[in-house]
Amino acid sequence: MSLPPVIFVTGTDTGVGKTVTTAALAVTLQGRGRSVAVYKPCQSGAAGGDSDVEEVRRLAGELHAEAGMVLEAPLAPVAAAALQGTNLPPIANHSVRIRELAAGHDHVLVEGAGGLLVALNSDGGTLASLASLLGRDAAFVTVARAGLGTLNHTALTLEALGARDLSVLGLVLGSWPDEPGPAEASNHAVLESQALKASGPPLLGSLPENAAGLQPHVFRETAGSWLKGLPE
Repeated sequence: MSLPPVIFVTGTDTGVGKTVTTAALAVTLQGRGRSVAVYKPCQSGAAGGDSDVEEVRRLAGELHAEAGMVLEAPLAPVAAAALQGTNLPPIANHSVRIRELAAGHDHVLVEGAGGLLVALNSDGGTLASLASLLGRDAAFVTVARAGLGTLNHTALTLEALGARDLSVLGLVLGSWPDEPGPAEASNHAVLESQALKASGPPLLGSLPENAAGLQPHVFRETAGSWLKGLPE
């Protein structure tokens, strides 16, 4: 599968490495001479200094990155918006902005909040709903944990994507330990073997544990080597 204009980065759960994967994708694509923008529909936790778009800029270097909505509490978007009395926009508003960014860039990376079906507004719109509005111009990279439980979580996410006829570019293990144990090694083997069959998307690569702790220049020099399976 060739790369579409819009690449959604979702996760099997929260805290699996979506932001660092988004940064690594941006570095890899820029290394191929592509122009990249990053869009985060809903950013929660701003009161505590959380900003995924700023983290992507720090790791990947100068690029256009923005959040559609910025919410103070470190909660799911609907709960955070309710707490501060903010109305969340229709999903269609995000799709309009993504298309505007896509008109000026080769690729737009869209990072979700939590997992695929986390509500982004009170109408129940999700990242999957947003991708459906963009049709064949979009595909997903799914970020998973390396450890125990990831096979079930990954299968559930892929099943939800398939049920909605949403394209999947592949999987990324968002944090690969320096010393993987039996569970990590087994999970990697299963996910990699699925990539060779019709039963699953390819494993695009694995990001090293604590990749976000690398000096930005080191991150940029090495990120491309982590995602060798990313298609052209």
